[in-house]
Amino acid sequence: MTKADLVNAMAEKAGLSKADAEKALAAFTGVITDALKAGDKVALVGFGTFSVGDRAARTGKNPQTGEPINIPAAKTPKFKAGKALKDAVN
Repeated sequence: MTKADLVNAMAEKAGLSKADAEKALAAFTGVITDALKAGDKVALVGFGTFSVGDRAARTGKNPQTGEPINIPAAKTPKFKAGKALKDAVN
């Protein structure tokens, strides 16, 4: 499903115009992004939890030359599905 498909589905299901649905989606993703940047967790009961995880620094290998390279530590966004979402999918 693309972003356009998601906007169309949201507009149809919520009875909104496509422009309003796109604004709502942009606001939702913006709020989630801002919360994760601040180091907060966003928990939507029944749907899932968005959080930030830490990935340790490690040594990798350049696939072209085989030369070892250092990969720095990074923060990564994570999503853990809630029970209701898991049950709906299965």
